[in-house]
Amino acid sequence: MAAERVEPEEVAVSDDMNLWRGALIVSGVLLLAIGGLTFLSEVKPATYLGVGAWLAGAIIVHDGIGAMAVFAATVVIRRFDRVPFAVLAIVQAAAVVTVIVTVVVLPEIVKQAIGSANPTILPLDYVGNLVLVYVGIAVATVVAIAVALVRRPSSSRRTN
Repeated sequence: MAAERVEPEEVAVSDDMNLWRGALIVSGVLLLAIGGLTFLSEVKPATYLGVGAWLAGAIIVHDGIGAMAVFAATVVIRRFDRVPFAVLAIVQAAAVVTVIVTVVVLPEIVKQAIGSANPTILPLDYVGNLVLVYVGIAVATVVAIAVALVRRPSSSRRTN
C-alpha cells in the first residue's frame, strides 16, 4: 500500500519578511567579504595552512561531534513518552553550550599538557575549571527543566 503524500501548507511571506531576509543576506555577504579581506591583509601567507587545518578541525568538531551530540540527545529524549518541547529545547541548548565551551577550552588544555617555555601563559587549572562549568551547565539545565515542568499548564500534564 503506497503512503499518501501530504503536501506542505503554503506559508505566507510578507514584504517585510522578504526585506529583512534580503538585508540579512547582504549583511552576511558584506561581513564575509570584510573578514576575508582582513584575513588576506593581516595574516601571513605562511600561516594559511595552519589556519586551514584549524578550520578543518573546527568543522569536524562542530559537525562531527557537536551536532551529533545534540542529535543523539534529541533522539534519546524523543524515545521517552510525552517529553514536552520545552524540555527538549532546554537539553538541546545545554548540549550546544557544552560543546561550545569544550571547543573554546580544549586548545588551552592541550597546550598546557604539551607545555610552554613561559609558564605564565596558561597558569590556570583548565581541566578543573571545565569540570566546574560542566557541573554549572548540568545544574542550570536541571533547574530550567524543573521550572519549565512546574510552569506547564495543568491541562498538558500527564495524568496517571
